[in-house]
This record gives sequence, structure tokens and C-alpha cells, in this order.
Amino acid sequence: MAPTPNPAELHAWIRLNLEPGLKSEHLQLLLSIFGMPQNICTASSGSLARYLAPELAARLSRPPDDIQQAAIEQSLEWLRAPGHALLTLADQDSYPAALMDLESDAPSVLFAHGDLDLLQRPAIAIVGARSATQSGMDNAQDFAQYLAGQGWCIVSGLASGIDAAAHQGALLAGPTGGGTIAVLGTGIDRVYPTSNRDLAHRIAANGLLLSEFPLGTKGLPMNFPRRNRLVAALSRGVLVVEAAKRSGSLITARLAGNLGREVFAIPGSIHSPLSHGCHALIRQGAKLVESGQDILEELQQGKLPGIRRPMPAPPMPAPTTMAPPDGLPADAFEKLLEALGRDPTGLDQIQSQTGWTTSELLSRLTLMELAGQIVCQPDGRYLRRR
Repeated sequence: MAPTPNPAELHAWIRLNLEPGLKSEHLQLLLSIFGMPQNICTASSGSLARYLAPELAARLSRPPDDIQQAAIEQSLEWLRAPGHALLTLADQDSYPAALMDLESDAPSVLFAHGDLDLLQRPAIAIVGARSATQSGMDNAQDFAQYLAGQGWCIVSGLASGIDAAAHQGALLAGPTGGGTIAVLGTGIDRVYPTSNRDLAHRIAANGLLLSEFPLGTKGLPMNFPRRNRLVAALSRGVLVVEAAKRSGSLITARLAGNLGREVFAIPGSIHSPLSHGCHALIRQGAKLVESGQDILEELQQGKLPGIRRPMPAPPMPAPTTMAPPDGLPADAFEKLLEALGRDPTGLDQIQSQTGWTTSELLSRLTLMELAGQIVCQPDGRYLRRR
């Protein structure tokens, strides 16, 4: 069970999480300077302005407005329900240690509903296409049920298709299995897609739901790359079951590889578009697997997180247009194009030119990558496709 912060601390964590301009790296810096979150909320604008933009410092130094106060009260009410908890960076015993591999992009808070003990179990992520074939969903369910039966917790993103099948398979392993964790791209009080509402309720009762987003957050496109980084970080390995060449699952796989996690892929027919992404991962070094035992043997050889090995994204066809992809504002799109230039450009260089946080930058690059407008090369640099 997560420790319960005192009321002032709890109020402060929720208040800080509601501020969209306050990124995790900013908050970690402020915590290192001011100590507890309530000290940040009571600091003067002048003190905060030493480390934050003046507008943001001014907002944080003021009491919550009516909308923020209502959101805080809603969150506090939600936390009073059985099985609900708020995990924070200050919770050394309950906050998932694996997420600290995200360094400055580790979420400052996590809303949790369900069994927190699952965060202490070894975990494997299973991801794949939303529009999966029946065979793909059967494979995801079978792999998940087998691995959960061996004591591994199955992590996925509660999306349609492969994600849902993986969660269902883990639940089929029963109460003696490793369980399942669903990481949401919405507030924890929302389910996206709504067709998975019953599944979400079953996971809350027999597994764990996690979200870093404030209550009421909708399923916006920019939220899902952030969800995917948590799926990758929580797991010791990621299995991709079915994925097209532009699948978001390939981004999850690459994030996992960059964090030193193992990447596995199930091969399929050369004639199926949903096999192309898995085949590309295998060509780039992912482990080809045909059974859950293949995964266990690989992980039991000691090949666990520790060494970060980049997992490049597969090449994608050139786009027909260079209009902003869905979910990416036009001004951010233009800023990215300017930072990318015409030559391969490293993440650090792009970040220094845009001034965005790592999570913001990865989220926006992911949208362009899925649209086929850029490609991540094997050395980790990004290149425009035109």
C-alpha cells in the first residue's frame, strides 16, 4: 500500500500536476531546491522565477483558481475510494523504480487503481496493432496467459486489438498469475476506447490501472507516446505481436531498446501488412520468438535492463505532403522543421533549438514519424523525408 501524504503535501502534488507548463524536469529541479512540493506552492514568484519562466512562476505562486481548486477537490474525492492511490516521486517504497530510468522525464505522480504489489513483479510488455487479425489477438492472449502463468506481469496500453488481448490473456492466468498493468493515455477516470470499459473494470479489480494525467484528461493523440514510454520503461522486455510499418508499437519498441530493454517480435506472413513492422524489428536486432518459452529463456540468460542499445525505427515511405500531422500544432511543426534542417540531426541538437522538454520533443517527433515525414536512423539521429 502506498503511504498517504499529509493533506498539504497531497494537495500540492495534485496542484503541481495540474499545471501543463510545469514539466517533470522542471519539477524535479524545484524539488531539489525547495524540498517538498508544498514548499514550491508557497514560494514567492521571485524565488520561482530563478528557475522557471516568469509567467509560470507567477501562476505557481498564486492560489489555485476556481477551476484548479475544483479539479483538486475532485482528485481528493477520487483518492478516498478503496483501491485508489497517488504515487509520487517522494514515495521511495511504492514509486516504480524502473521509471527512474526515464531520468528527467519520469512522471512526478501516478494515479493508481488496483493492486500496487504488481509494480514489484518482473514485467513484460505486449503491444501491437489496434486493427489486429484474429490470429494476432489469439497469439497475444496465448503469450500473455503463458507468461502471466509463469509469474510475469503483463503490461500494455489498454488499446483495441493486441493490447486488449494481452490484458485478457493475463487475466485468464487467474489470481495465482503475474497479473496485468494497463497504462492509460487518459485520466484514470476515463477509458479509451470506450469499448474497453468492461476490461478496464476487470483490470482495476484484478490488476492495476496507471495514469500520469490529471483526472478528466481526454484521449488526445499527443498523450499516447507519453503512455508508450511508461509501458516500455516498466517492462524488462517488449513483445510486438503485429505491427504495420507506421505502427506506434514500433515507437514503443524503439523506446524500450533505448532504455536497455529486450525487444521481441513474432514473425508472420510476408504478404500481411501487419507483419512488416515485426519483420523490420527482427532485421534490426529484435529477437524472433515463436513461444513464450523463447522469451523466458532470453530473459533468464541475464539479458535484463542496464545497457541502453538504440533500436532504430524502420524506414518509411516518403510522405506525399508536409502538412502538420494530426495532433501537432502548426507552430510546433514549423519549429521542428526548422530545427531538423536537411541533414541528420541528433535529439540533443533538436532539443537545444526548440527549448522543449524530452517528453514534449519525443511526443512531437513521434507524430511526424508515424506520418512518415521523418525517420530515425540507426545512430539515433532524425532525418526529414523530403
